[in-house]
Amino acid sequence: MKNNRVVVVGTGFVGMSYAYALVNQGTLEELVLIDIDNDKAEGEAMDLNHGLAFGPRKMNIFAGEYSDCKDASLVVITAGVNQKEGETRIQLLNRNAKIIKSVVKDIMASGFNGILLVASNPVDILAYVAWKESGLDSSKVIGSGTALDTARLRYEISSYINIDPRNVHAYILGEHGDSEFVCWSNSNVGAKPMKDVINTMDEINFEDLDNIYIKVRDAAYEIIKRKKATYYGVGMALVRITSAIFNNENRIMPISVLNGGKYECIDDVYIGLPAVLNRDGVHHVVWLELNNEEKEKLKMSAKILRDNLNYIGY
Repeated sequence: MKNNRVVVVGTGFVGMSYAYALVNQGTLEELVLIDIDNDKAEGEAMDLNHGLAFGPRKMNIFAGEYSDCKDASLVVITAGVNQKEGETRIQLLNRNAKIIKSVVKDIMASGFNGILLVASNPVDILAYVAWKESGLDSSKVIGSGTALDTARLRYEISSYINIDPRNVHAYILGEHGDSEFVCWSNSNVGAKPMKDVINTMDEINFEDLDNIYIKVRDAAYEIIKRKKATYYGVGMALVRITSAIFNNENRIMPISVLNGGKYECIDDVYIGLPAVLNRDGVHHVVWLELNNEEKEKLKMSAKILRDNLNYIGY
């Protein structure tokens, strides 16, 4: 990659949770913060810099401008607005799409030619908008997708069976939203298929799978009810995506990507699918043999996203 610079656009809860996790994990050398409120970006940069003496590596952290995107290998967009009282989802979509369109225009005007990572919600739709507006190849534009949902799934399964979540291999696919689903047919604990786990362990049964799914699907609602917003989990998910890119890992992660014909039941949407990530972005989308029920769920999820894109003129 050209360098080890990441630019974060948006210094709200998600953007700064990501930035804080980057600093603590020593993921990169240079971090640039951009916000419409430049004073806030400067304050956040100062605060992070004051902790560098306790961090794992030397870093250069500063509040910047869109011109700083030119030399960045990765730009992460977390900017966006929350839903107003009485505002419909489509109205919110239109407002956030306009914000992403404006942000991407400014990023590309700098001469940026790296990888765009979108975390703003609704992430699948806004990643598609970013791709269309940027003119970049689809392999260079990704969304955080269902990476966080999948981490939640792994946590919930691990809690049921008392196995480290890093040994749980299962994906949430589809929209990062209510139509997402668990790909149980391709879920494993270690090398053991989930159905074999259920047959050999007293801690979990088939009825529990629905409860696990509901907990994962509704996790954000439950967190927001208690603390108004979610940000730590997605911040760490973004760092993991960043590490996969900068370390050229060829790591498989469930992120929001353009299908590219890999799954016949969907087309022309960004949606949560397993994809191989490296320093060039998306190397390829991983094809999973879904059962008929899962194919229908993926198709339905993609239709919801396509309908929303149609509503906002994409």
